[in-house]
Amino acid sequence: MELVRKITEQLLAWKAESQGKKALLIWGARRVGKSTSALRFAERAYKSYILIDFSIAPKRIIQNFENLHQLDIFFQNLSLEYNTKLYKRESLIIFDEIQKCPKAREAIKHLVADRRYDYLETGSLISIQENVENIVIPSEERKIMMYPLDFEEFAWARGEHILLDYIQECYFQHRPLEEAMHKRAMRIFKEYMLVGGLPQSVVAYLENDLDFSCSDREKRDILNLYRDDIQKAAQRYRSRVSVLFEHIPSFLSTHEKRVVVSRLANGSVYSQFDEPIFWLENSMIVNTCYKCNDPNIGFSLNKNTSAVKCYLADTGLLFSLTFSENEIDKNQLYKEIMYDKLSINKGMFYENCISQILTAFGHKLFFYTRFNQEKHRNDIEIDFLISNKSRTNFSIFPIEVKSSKNYSKISLDKFREIFQKRIGFSYIIHPKNFVEEENIARIPPYMLFCLLKNSIS
Repeated sequence: MELVRKITEQLLAWKAESQGKKALLIWGARRVGKSTSALRFAERAYKSYILIDFSIAPKRIIQNFENLHQLDIFFQNLSLEYNTKLYKRESLIIFDEIQKCPKAREAIKHLVADRRYDYLETGSLISIQENVENIVIPSEERKIMMYPLDFEEFAWARGEHILLDYIQECYFQHRPLEEAMHKRAMRIFKEYMLVGGLPQSVVAYLENDLDFSCSDREKRDILNLYRDDIQKAAQRYRSRVSVLFEHIPSFLSTHEKRVVVSRLANGSVYSQFDEPIFWLENSMIVNTCYKCNDPNIGFSLNKNTSAVKCYLADTGLLFSLTFSENEIDKNQLYKEIMYDKLSINKGMFYENCISQILTAFGHKLFFYTRFNQEKHRNDIEIDFLISNKSRTNFSIFPIEVKSSKNYSKISLDKFREIFQKRIGFSYIIHPKNFVEEENIARIPPYMLFCLLKNSIS
């Protein structure tokens, strides 16, 4: 089955704007759909295309990149090898798994200057960065990030276009959904939270009559693929990457959800895990969320690098990583999530899912806490801080995530009292229907995409 992806709009915009002056590099984690999206774009937007998969490309194709001083012969070799006629300004050449052939990436400078064809590259970020030694990084290259399906894309795959339109209509009119529609939308969101947004998992779920176990098998294959990738990390910190990855569920199940390195190894300090966290972040396996000491213009300027949460980039993977295969096979856990009966901290899945959606919309993740010396604990905890990114009219938008229908907003009230001049609006994301009062919008999680698309830029 074919999944509709938002990146297609970005690819079309690049083609129209670039007019062959820049190549496009799609960065993303393994199995997010980079190659598939590139191929479908090529089929629909060009008269012909050639896809060079460097993971299986024959040696003669690799050697062809030594012939850039004779581009006519270079292109002739590609045309003959792939039995495809190339048309000036109407053909696309895709360099798939570009990290496998650094010389091909270096060649972009000369190929773009020739202006005959368009060029699209795909690869995983960490592998690309690790394979740049002794090559010139092309400046004639634009980069875009690709993530797992967001909630809106998942709902499209479920055929819920009318429901999405209704959700947006209610959001713009500041009113709740009809109760039956609210329950339906929450069900779709819970499915998204359990299945995740990796195409293989989504397709397995949809093509097998909404069977969670089919999705789970695909997710476990992907988790093992990530474990294999971790074994390719630099030897000096490989073991720390592995132990950090496996401990992500245990950190997220705690109240603060922060990485506590002392739990990974006795005597550990944060500086020992800088590289492992960086590796997982650049592999796009995790979405990091740092504490912002002073929420102001440029959250990064006040980032506390020793206070970090590591959310898994896909919440479906988090669910499969958290539980053993035997527990999953019973389907009981899925049933408990769908009917709000799960006894463990289901807030970790809600919060992880919100981090996934925020990241897909281009927001870097920050949180805020304040420690109360008298009470010896945090008396303010804000899950996420995002901004309108404006320098002249800067506004903060604090977001609290609640998985229960009963909750307190004491932290949010204290935060708003301290930073009231900087706050544009405040949001509580919770399972109940939409309510707006006192400059606080209480929105169900399925409505977050409306906020990110239309209210904050």
